[in-house]
Amino acid sequence: MSHPHPELPPPPPLADGALRIYALGGLGEIGRNMTVFDYDGNLLIVDCGVLFPEDSQPGVDLILPDFGPIMDRLGDIEAVVLTHGHEDHIGALPFLLRERPDIPLIGSRLTLALVEAKLRESRITPYTLEVREGQSERVGPFDLGFLAVNHSIPDALALTIRTPAGLVLHTGDFKVDQLPLDGRITDLNGFARLGDEGVDLFLVDSTNAEVPGFIPSERDIMPVLDSVFSRARGRIIVASFASHIHRVQQIIDTAATHGRKVAFVGRSMVRNMNVARDLGYLTIPGGVVVSSDELAELPDDEAVLVCTGSQGEPMAVLSRIANNDHNIKIGPDDTVILASSLIPGNENAVNRVINGLTRSGATVIHRGNALVHVSGHASAGELLWVYNIVKPRNVMPVHGEWRHLRANAALAARTGVPTDRIVLAEDGVVVDLVDGVASIVGALPVGYVFVDGASVGDITEAALTDRRVLGEEGFISIFAAVDIIEGKVVAGPEIEARGFHEDPEVLKPVRDEVRRELETALADGVVDARQLQQRVRRVVGRWVSQTHRRRPMIIPVVVEA
Repeated sequence: MSHPHPELPPPPPLADGALRIYALGGLGEIGRNMTVFDYDGNLLIVDCGVLFPEDSQPGVDLILPDFGPIMDRLGDIEAVVLTHGHEDHIGALPFLLRERPDIPLIGSRLTLALVEAKLRESRITPYTLEVREGQSERVGPFDLGFLAVNHSIPDALALTIRTPAGLVLHTGDFKVDQLPLDGRITDLNGFARLGDEGVDLFLVDSTNAEVPGFIPSERDIMPVLDSVFSRARGRIIVASFASHIHRVQQIIDTAATHGRKVAFVGRSMVRNMNVARDLGYLTIPGGVVVSSDELAELPDDEAVLVCTGSQGEPMAVLSRIANNDHNIKIGPDDTVILASSLIPGNENAVNRVINGLTRSGATVIHRGNALVHVSGHASAGELLWVYNIVKPRNVMPVHGEWRHLRANAALAARTGVPTDRIVLAEDGVVVDLVDGVASIVGALPVGYVFVDGASVGDITEAALTDRRVLGEEGFISIFAAVDIIEGKVVAGPEIEARGFHEDPEVLKPVRDEVRRELETALADGVVDARQLQQRVRRVVGRWVSQTHRRRPMIIPVVVEA
C-alpha cells in the first residue's frame, strides 16, 4: 500500500451535514473504477471494476481497487450502484462480495444479468435491485435517481445522489449519440431539468476530453463493415470486448446480409452473448449463429468468428491465435477485425497480436486503418454541450488519466465554472461537499491490489521490480562453501546464470575474484554468512556492470563447510 499524496494530511472527521467523496480506483487511470460516497456514517459505492495489467507488471492477472479504507466499515455500505456492465466497472465485485456477500447491488437489467452470470462462476448469489431510467430509490440517507445515457454497451445509466449536503450528478461512462443502434439516447432533457434545479457537484467522464468535436455515431461503422465483408475471401475473425453487444449486433447483421454464419469463441464472449440474447438486447436472425464446431465444417467464405482478445490479453482467443497456440489457424485469405478502442498501456500487446496475425498472412483491419470502432465516451464538443446544459456549481472530472482529467477541467472552466470550484483529485484524495462548496480535505492511503493466480494483494511493488529485473536482465547465482577455521574456500565458487548470456563460460573470469574476496574477508575475521554473501554480491555486481553494462539479479549463497 502506498500514499499517493504525502503532502496531504489524513482527512478530518466528517462535518455534520457534509458529503464525503473519494475514489479507491479510477482516477488518474483507465480502469478499476470505484467511488465511495460517505454521508452521516453511511456509505454508497458507485461501481467496482478492475484494471488490466501492463507489460511492466509481469505475472499479474488483474488489478483491483484498494478496499483498505473501507474494510473496517463494510457494515456501513448501503449498496453498490453499477452504472453499466463493463469489466472496469463490475469486474472487482467478486472480490468485494467475498468480504461481505449481502451488499445490495443496484443496476439496470442488463448490467445485473452480466454481474449475476459473473458471480455464479465465483459461487456467489448476490442481492440485487433492478432499476431503469426515470426511476428513483432511497437507500439509507441517499435518494438515488437514474437517467439513460449512451455508451458502448446497452442499458448504461447516469446517477443522481441527493442528500441534505446537496445534489450530485454522476454521468458514468457516456456519450451523446443522436442515432444510437437501440434508439435509447442520452437524456439531455433530464440533465437540463437537473441543471435548472441546481447541481451542486458534477462528476464527469473525462476519457475523451482531449478529443475535439463529436464522436461519430455507431451507425457510421455499418458501411465500413459491409465493405470489409464484401472484400473478404476467407474467414472473418472479429475481436471485441465481450460486453460490446452493439458491436456484436452489427457483426451479426452484416454477416446475415452476406450469407455468413457466426460463432462465438471464448468463455466470456459466449456467456455475455447468451445473456444479451435471452434478455432481448441481441437480435439474432434464425440460423445465423452456430457453434464453433459447426462453423468449422462450413466453407471459409461463409464463416465469421467473434472472439475476445482485442486488447492483446495473453490468454484471450485472438492472442492465442496470433501465437499459433490455438486450434484456429490463420491463413492468407483470412480477415481479422479488431473492433474496439485501444486501452492506454495495451499498445505493445496489441501491436504484437497484429504483427503475429500479419506474419501468418491475414489482412488485419483495426481502428488505425478503418472506422471499425467508435468510442463510447463523450469528446470535447459533447462535454461542452453537457456543461452548458447542467450549469454545475462544482465539477470533479472522473474516469481518466491525469491528462484527461486536466483537459476536462479546462473544458469546465471555459463554460464558466470558477476554477476554485473545479476539483482535480486522484485515487485516495478526499473531497468534502460542505455548504455548496466542494474542496479537498485530505487523503487516504491507497495503492494497487494485484491479483496473481489465487493470490490477492500479496504481490508488492518490490516483487514486481524483481520480476522485471529477472525478465529484462536475468539472474546470476553463486554458491561457495568456506572453512571458517582455515579461512579458505573449500568448494566453488560455482556460478550459474539464466537469461544473462548464452555462453556459460562468460562468467569464468569473475570466479577467481569471488574466491579472493571470500578469503580476504575470512582473513579479516568476517565469519557471518550474510556479510560474506553481501561481499560476493558487490564483487559480482561491480564486475558485471563494468564488463557487460548489465544489472541482473544476483543471488549469492555462502555456507560453512
